Amino acid sequence: MAVVSGGTTLIDNGALDSGVPTGSLILLSTQTASASASISFTSGIDSTYDSYVFKFINIHPATNAVYFQFNLSTDGGSNYNVTKTSTFFSAYNYESIVASQLDYRTADDLAQSTSDQRLVDFENLSNDNDHGLCGTLNLFNPSSTTFVKHFTSKFAMINDGEGQDYASNTFVAGYGNTTSAIDAVRFQMSSGNIDDGIIKMYGVK
Repeated sequence: MAVVSGGTTLIDNGALDSGVPTGSLILLSTQTASASASISFTSGIDSTYDSYVFKFINIHPATNAVYFQFNLSTDGGSNYNVTKTSTFFSAYNYESIVASQLDYRTADDLAQSTSDQRLVDFENLSNDNDHGLCGTLNLFNPSSTTFVKHFTSKFAMINDGEGQDYASNTFVAGYGNTTSAIDAVRFQMSSGNIDDGIIKMYGVK
């Protein structure tokens, strides 16, 4: 038995004591895209959980050279137009190392805008059969009527540029600038359909 900072106890094999909260993910909904214009979650986002996690598995666009993006709603999905402010940075590396970089993406952030928030950068998300993206989006305390609604995301993507494939890792953080409860989230491409892919929504216990 050991004690770490704050008085948390560890049992002999290094695991957390059973009384320590672990932040379990509770699967609430799964949606599979099939030539879908968008995927929206319009139920299950309420005060039951303080935070929600969306997981994206092999999201593939029908159209070449597009962004994957999201928006928030305070009216059950009738409108997706919450004002947002965000930051966006990314890293990428080509297969032949013709180029690699870590940079802030001013074209992809928002400043008090109701536009969709981009989750991946570079306007050449490829619809090649073996290309796509995977990642996570965290939405914090969406049912609060006191605080703004923070979000963070991290995505990995294989893409196509300079005549060859490259890996891209993108990071977004920001907030929906509203004290109204968020009760729906929509995901879509900037143009064309989501050809394929799975999105899962979890509540964090």
